[in-house]
Amino acid sequence: MNKSQSSRKTNLFIILGGIFLTNAILAEIIGVKIFSGEKTLGFEPVNWTFFGEFVLDFNLTAGAIIWPVVFITTDIINEYFGKKGVRKISFLTAGLIGYAFLVIMVVTRLVPADFWLEVNSVTPTGESFNIDYAFNTIFRQGGGIIIGSLTAFLLGQLIDVYVFQKLRAVTGEKMIWLRATGSTFVSQFIDSFLVLGIAFYVFGNWSLAQIIAVGIMNYIYKFTVALVLTPLLYIAHGLIDKYLGKELAEEMINEASKDKSFI
Repeated sequence: MNKSQSSRKTNLFIILGGIFLTNAILAEIIGVKIFSGEKTLGFEPVNWTFFGEFVLDFNLTAGAIIWPVVFITTDIINEYFGKKGVRKISFLTAGLIGYAFLVIMVVTRLVPADFWLEVNSVTPTGESFNIDYAFNTIFRQGGGIIIGSLTAFLLGQLIDVYVFQKLRAVTGEKMIWLRATGSTFVSQFIDSFLVLGIAFYVFGNWSLAQIIAVGIMNYIYKFTVALVLTPLLYIAHGLIDKYLGKELAEEMINEASKDKSFI
C-alpha cells in the first residue's frame, strides 16, 4: 500500500468515525425528549393495547431520529475495516459518552449566577421560569439510564459486527442489504430491550410486561427505519469505492472479511 492509499484509508476511517461518534453522543444527550411519532406526522395516536394493560403509541426518544445513522455507519465501517475497526470506534464512543455524562453531572451541580436566573426568569408569555431547573432537568439523566444505555450500546455493537461478518461469509461481496439489515435485526432486538430492562426494571419500577411492550414499539421503529434507509448503504458504498479506487477498496473489503484490517 503506497502513501496515497494509506492516506485515503486513514481519512475514510476518520470521517466514518467522526460521523459515528457525533451521532451516537448526540443521540444519548437529546434522548431525554420523548416525542409523538404520529402527531409529528399529523396523525392521531394509534392507542395500541399490550397485555390488556398498557396503552402505547409511537412515542419515541428524540435520539431515535439519528440512531439509524449509527446503524448505517457501523455497517460501512464493518465492510471496510472489519470487526476490529467497529470495536475500536465502539469502545472509544462508549468512553466519550461516559465522559459527556460525567461533564454534564458536574456542570448541573454548579451554582447558577443570580443575573442569569433573573434575565431568564420569565417566558415570552409572562410565566415564571426557572432556567437552572430546566437546564438540569433536560441534561441530567439517572444512573440507571446511563448504565443501561452504555451496556446496550456496546453489546448491540458487538453483536451487530459478529452477525454482519457471519452473513458476509455466506453472501460474499454481494447482498449488502442482507448482512446490513440482518445484523441490525438481531443487534437492535437486544439493544431495544436491554436498555429498558436495566434502566427501568433493574434500576426503576417498571413491570416486566411494560418493558416488553415499550421494547416492542422501539424495535418496530428501529428495524423499519433500517430497512427504509438500506439504499443509503449502496450509495455510500459507491462513493467510498470511487474515493478509494477499485484496487484499494477491494483490498480493504477482503482484509475486513478476514478480520485483519485495523488502523
